[in-house]
Amino acid sequence: MLDPRQVNQVLDFCLRVGELLLASGAGAADVTATMQSVAQHLGLRGADTDVTFTSVSMSHHADPEEQPIVATRTVKQRTIDYEHLTRVDHLVRAILHDQIDLKEARTSLARIVSSGHIRARWRVTLAWGAMCAGVAIQLGGDLYVVLVACVAAMLIDRLQLRMSRARLPFFYQQVAGGGLATAVGVSAGLAPVEVDISLVITANIVMLLAGIGFMGALQDALSGFYVTAGARLTEAILATAGIIGGVSGGLSVAQMIGVDIPPLDPGRGDLQTFGMLVVGAAVCAASFSYASYAPGRIIAPIAGVAAVAIAIAQSIALPGIGRTWSVAMAALFVGLVAFSVAGRMRVPPLVVVVSAVVPMLPGLSIYRGLTLLAEGRPGDTSAGLLAMVTAASVAIALSAGVILGEYIAQPLKREARRLETRLAGPRLVGPIRDRSTRTRRRRSENGNGNGEATAVNGD
Repeated sequence: MLDPRQVNQVLDFCLRVGELLLASGAGAADVTATMQSVAQHLGLRGADTDVTFTSVSMSHHADPEEQPIVATRTVKQRTIDYEHLTRVDHLVRAILHDQIDLKEARTSLARIVSSGHIRARWRVTLAWGAMCAGVAIQLGGDLYVVLVACVAAMLIDRLQLRMSRARLPFFYQQVAGGGLATAVGVSAGLAPVEVDISLVITANIVMLLAGIGFMGALQDALSGFYVTAGARLTEAILATAGIIGGVSGGLSVAQMIGVDIPPLDPGRGDLQTFGMLVVGAAVCAASFSYASYAPGRIIAPIAGVAAVAIAIAQSIALPGIGRTWSVAMAALFVGLVAFSVAGRMRVPPLVVVVSAVVPMLPGLSIYRGLTLLAEGRPGDTSAGLLAMVTAASVAIALSAGVILGEYIAQPLKREARRLETRLAGPRLVGPIRDRSTRTRRRRSENGNGNGEATAVNGD
């Protein structure tokens, strides 16, 4: 039995772990299961955990005649940060393997939060530029289009960084990013060199979409955290509306000054364009993971998974199957292989799945919808609305396909069939532990075992 001081220390540590995981993009189900795993391993049994979009709380009531102990932490800032996510995941695994005690774990967690990133911020800006260059390659852009898309992405990143430091809401950052992408594309179109403005704008739309948490929202909805899923979905819709507002405003200004923006037509797929599509997807996924501070060891595998996934999507789409089903099958492949790839590279599967599906985000459908709606003709308006609905369908298909793949790919061994918690579906963050682990620990504590406790994990 822990004394009140120890209970407070365990609660505080679990809340800090949950806060960091939630802020780094983990789903509410994974955060809840991880917090409960750590609390139970540290001797705090029967603790209740509540995770919402903006806060995490934990309570412990040891005796009905005593006052319950309740602690809460607020998630003040949410950014995609796979370095912190991976380091916390490793810390949790070390605790569950009895490699460190609570005091050492608290010190390590404080070091993770305060040490910042090893990767310089200007390198992240270059990575965002490389990501948009990869999207431009996917869409068949020439060298000039690739360079303009790269420059536009770096300008958008620096602008959004300044706005973030000024604590402006994410919606306004997306509006500014969409407007700047259109302004750079239109400015390039006024140059004597011929450039496809629509390719530049579409590439930067994908960049802006990459920071939206569609995956976490759908994972929370499928695992029963409907309040958190609703909040995340609202944020995703609002952020997408910001992109639409910024780009549509820029397109309207371009029409007012007489700039001709041609419709985007990727054309038929042949061997040459298929090869460039695969190369562009690999560059896009690898650059996104680098910009999100993913460990260097996982960047090349992510590029390979993304290249194969886009090849699957394109191969299925060629016979005439709709885009929604083709990307769903490609996302299913990502979910199937992400668990084993992440285990070998010692990172959470979430790092692989989100990065690998970025090249398939529906930037093209959003751009088509915006351009058709901007023209205002009755037939074009209907087609524009259909394109926007298609974009939403593709986003849902990507998330649903990945999560279904994780459900299938999670280990089916006897030890992993009896998970310690049924709150979570497939674990995209945090180790998997089963009841046999707790049984061995109880035997060890009672002197009936060999004194060693182990944990089952995703590696």
